[in-house]
Amino acid sequence: MAYQIPRNVKGEGRLLFIFSTKAIITTGIFGGIGAFIWWILGMCGVTTVGLIITLVLGAIGFGIGTLKVPNMPGFEVTRKTAGENIDDVILRWIKFKMKSKKKIYVYTEGGTKDDR
Repeated sequence: MAYQIPRNVKGEGRLLFIFSTKAIITTGIFGGIGAFIWWILGMCGVTTVGLIITLVLGAIGFGIGTLKVPNMPGFEVTRKTAGENIDDVILRWIKFKMKSKKKIYVYTEGGTKDDR
């Protein structure tokens, strides 16, 4: 007697299974930048270098859209952001830099005025 075992078939119809929507978008953006560089270098006659740059930028875009920040105890930045998506960390950094253009941060060795 044969029994049907239920299984999750969601997502099996996707053509590029390793790509999430976010990974496709970031790969496309970085690959597009690489393709533009490839086009410019192609006009100069250096198409192989342009192709390599396009592939590298596409891989960087895929990594940004897919990977998470690893936990490396030796670095303070990775300890604070460990486990978060790389694109979220980059967007948060860009937002911070845009807001902090008008602010001046002053760090003192002895702490604040109240601590002295």
